Amino acid sequence: MEIVMIEARTYEAMMSKFEQFTRRVDVLCRRHMDYGTKKWLDSQEVCILLDISKRTLQSLRDNGKLGYSMIGHKIFYRPSDVQAMIDRLVEEREVRDGQ
Repeated sequence: MEIVMIEARTYEAMMSKFEQFTRRVDVLCRRHMDYGTKKWLDSQEVCILLDISKRTLQSLRDNGKLGYSMIGHKIFYRPSDVQAMIDRLVEEREVRDGQ
């Protein structure tokens, strides 16, 4: 086994780049995710897809930024609406990060 030593700031820079790379891969995977025959998503699935909390999801609903339907006491979302939200978040992140 070979041991390689690097400076802490070099290691942190590498980790930062790796985290940026993994975020981009996650976005691409989400963007091209096949929803298949499933027509509606529940709140938990949307939180996972958007990587947001339940409270943030509620704010998106309250502000009219994400459409939904309520059946009984359960809330459902169209995959196309969620995909549009993902696309908006990606665009905002790219603008913010200057890419």
